[in-house]
Amino acid sequence: MITIKEVKTNLDSWRFTEFPNKLYKKVEPFVPALSLDERNVFNKKVNPMLEYCDAIRFLAYKDGKIVGRIAGIINHKWNEACQIKTARFTRIDMIDDIEVTKALIAKVTEWSKCFGMDTLIGPIGFTDMDRMGLLVEGFDQLNMFITIYTHPYYKDHLEQLGFVKDVDWTEKQITWPTEVSEKVKRGAEIARKRYGYELIKCDKKKEVFKYIYEGFDMYNVAFNELYGFFPLPKAVQDYYIKQMIALVDLEYLWFVLDKEKHVIGLTLIMPSLAKANKKSNGKLLPFGIFRFLRAIKKHDVIDLYFIAIDPKHQGHGVIALMFEDGIKTGMKHHVRFAETGPELELNVAIQNQWKDFDYKSHKRRRCYTKPI
Repeated sequence: MITIKEVKTNLDSWRFTEFPNKLYKKVEPFVPALSLDERNVFNKKVNPMLEYCDAIRFLAYKDGKIVGRIAGIINHKWNEACQIKTARFTRIDMIDDIEVTKALIAKVTEWSKCFGMDTLIGPIGFTDMDRMGLLVEGFDQLNMFITIYTHPYYKDHLEQLGFVKDVDWTEKQITWPTEVSEKVKRGAEIARKRYGYELIKCDKKKEVFKYIYEGFDMYNVAFNELYGFFPLPKAVQDYYIKQMIALVDLEYLWFVLDKEKHVIGLTLIMPSLAKANKKSNGKLLPFGIFRFLRAIKKHDVIDLYFIAIDPKHQGHGVIALMFEDGIKTGMKHHVRFAETGPELELNVAIQNQWKDFDYKSHKRRRCYTKPI
């Protein structure tokens, strides 16, 4: 018999967070989430998104043993802005038993209907910076620190339950260049001379705060039309800055300013933390933080978290300006490969930015939808 219980206690929260780490313990491509962040994302005292989102977590039990988990999210501001009634599911993990999946989905559906929702999508998180997209291709590839790994049967279960594709994201492995191409050099020169753009790299982390909030405001404009996106208010910006500022390698953070010294471009790359976090099983203590610091100092794989450019300045060489320095920085650290984060397959602009690079598309993620 399958029993679904709501997560209410600290112990249940810990069990919810740790379930996938146990489920995938012997799966080589799996990389866990950072456990502390995962618990905090559902903590109203920590996560400001819960001021305008409702969220709930459930655990599935069979014969007294945890066999699955799922969370539900309703972003009321996003629904209001889009004039829709859509709930999200996230953090879905389960054993290969369709009845477990059916029970988990049924519980989130029941909860969603209490708020008058008529559609369920997922897996997708609170924001586009949250973990999203069910893995549907690339099961043999090492997961990124910021993405989800799932068994192939997840896809089969959801489709058996009537879910259909809403959107896909693709991920690429880019062979890092050994020189800056003439095309990139020309584009960067045009950006500097014709448009007066300036590339900024901070020497100290306190300098980041001079640009980061204006950068996030630009980010909100640049990504506003993307799937599931809702602009990040300042409190949410602070939430993500607090998560990342300790780990950010300033060599891989770029701002681009226009003639008026406004931020019109922002790129964040991170040395890959996947292997370090996997070895620590998602824990910072006692040794996880030291593994992170070693990975940041010495690495040959980098993760491309995001590139944001003000739409009014796209096509003016902003990306070439960032690529020029980015390629040099990667060469300095003997980078062999770069992993892109999930990129919407229908976002032509972001797909085209890699056309002059040597890459392979090696992972695909999907967000499903179903009327409820």
